[in-house]
This record gives sequence, structure tokens and C-alpha cells, in this order.
Amino acid sequence: MSQRTRALAWDHGVTSVESLGGMLGATSFLLPDGRQVAPFQIAPWANETGGAELPGILRRLRGEWPCVPFGSDADRKPIGDWPGSHSAGTIESFPHGFGSNNDWTFLEGGAGIALSIAYPDSHPIASLERRVTPDPTSAALDFELVIKARHDCQLPLGLHPCFRLPTTPGAMRIEIAPGVSGATFPVATDASSIFQTDQFLPRWNDVPLRDGSRLDVSRVPLPYHTEELVQLIDMPGSAELWNTAEGYRVRLKWNREHFPSALLWFTNRGRTFAPWNGRHLALGLEPICSAFDLGQQISTSDNPISRRGVATARKFTAGERFVTRYRVEVEPAEIL
Repeated sequence: MSQRTRALAWDHGVTSVESLGGMLGATSFLLPDGRQVAPFQIAPWANETGGAELPGILRRLRGEWPCVPFGSDADRKPIGDWPGSHSAGTIESFPHGFGSNNDWTFLEGGAGIALSIAYPDSHPIASLERRVTPDPTSAALDFELVIKARHDCQLPLGLHPCFRLPTTPGAMRIEIAPGVSGATFPVATDASSIFQTDQFLPRWNDVPLRDGSRLDVSRVPLPYHTEELVQLIDMPGSAELWNTAEGYRVRLKWNREHFPSALLWFTNRGRTFAPWNGRHLALGLEPICSAFDLGQQISTSDNPISRRGVATARKFTAGERFVTRYRVEVEPAEIL
């Protein structure tokens, strides 16, 4: 079998994993009513020519993958209560970590599809392992991520599920437990961005816009071509997406002690430069222990989210073997 992709089928679906980034690829779930649904996103440029020129994370952007560390450092000036950062001296030059941009090695044995990747000798992380295992009894996938630390360090972490959206604005509903708050990104994420920046949101989905109006962002796609980030703070370890156009619900479960927040990435046809070209329509629902995707320097510093008692980085001890598990379930739901 090709090193590039491995696939397997079970009674409730078919899934695949790619060596580049260890990314979950094409996946379909068979529902009890006989329908097949494919909830994960595959970028529209994934099979176009010229992809070799893109960063590894973008070449075949798709599905789900781990980010160790999450985000990336850059030259950022302090804004409001947010500290700044520098691109010089960063421990990680790849966006969302070495593992998100390089090829993993498939492992033999055990259930599901397993992969590993060794990090460079200079990196405080020694290696990652991950396993994707279908639930033999249902339309669900179980994930396991193992992080092996080489040196003592403190890093932001994240998981990066990316979901396909229906084309009708508002046809998918983001369902979050009551009482979750949120925050908008400290600066505009893109020239197309319309959210007011650096806002604490007592109700995560009630977002003020730059024109003075407000938008309920629990219904996606958004009715604007835009690129936005909202961090959901102190999450319960679960969230659901109800696709009212296609009649199914996706449930994502994770360990809230490991990932106390979640990042919503609204990639809503806002980016007009290549390879996006105003055509990428998806939702990232990303469990994180991080301050947005602002990188190691800001996430390990005192920042407006950590001041609320929510961890934005995790401490590792040399030789530690950290294990986290999470799950994606799909079930039939009402069509509206």
C-alpha cells in the first residue's frame, strides 16, 4: 500500500489518513438510515498542480490533525492587554508545528491506522504518535495522540478538526453548552475580517461587528465573505454541529483538562489570495490549550485568557509520555 495514504472500511463507514501532516483524509460515515455523509473538509486546491510550492500544512489541507505546538510565533507588537512576540528565537518555525508540515511514518499492528513522526534533535518534543480507530459498533472514530518530550518545556497544544459546510448561510448550527464565553482575535485576521477585535464575549456567539451591528455566529456559513477566529473559553470538552441541510449531527468529545478551550475558525470565502482564491468554505472546531494561534511566546506569557484562570499552554517534563484521547461521532438529525 502507498506510503502517502492508508484507508480502511468498517461496517459504519470508510476513512483514510495521509502521511503529510498525519491528516485525516476522505472519510464517510454510514448512518443507520442508510445514508452516507462526509462531514470533514478537503481544501478545493488539494489536488491542483503547483501545490508543492505551498507550506506543507496547506498542500493537501483536510480533515483533522494534531498541532504540537499550536500556532506560530511572529513579530507582533503588544496590543491592549496582549503581550507581543518575535519571530527570532522561536523554538518552532513551522505553523502549527513540525508534525503539521512533514511526513509521518505509518506503523504496523494494532487496530485502526497508526502513524508516528520524529521531531528534529534540537526540538524539545522528541516525537508524536497517533492512532485513528473506527468504532466497530457505530459511525464514530476514536483518536489517540501520544506526545513524547525530549526536554522540559511549556507549549501550546491543539487538535485541528476542520468540517465541511453546506452552501446555504446558517444551515449548520454550532451547539455549545450554556454559559460558555468567548473572545475575538486581538487584531483583524484578514483584510476581509468584520468582527470587532479584542472583545470579550459573555455569550460566545453574540459577536459585535466593526459596523456597530451584531451577529449570531452559531449559524454557519456566515452571511459574509470573511475570515475570523473566536476562542471559546473554559469548554466542557464537547461540542456538536447540526447540519440542518443534510440532516446529520457531528459530536466532538475531548479531555477538557488537556484542552480547556476551543478555537472556532470561520474560513468563509474571505481569503482571496492563492491558494484560497475566495473559495474556501469550512469551519475549524479546534480543541486547544493555547491563546488563539498566537504561538508559544504569547501562550506561555501572562495574557488575557490565562488571567481568566484558563490554561493557554502545557508544561512537559523531559522523558514524559503524554497521552490524550478524543472522539468524533455522527448521527442522523432533522432536516429543516
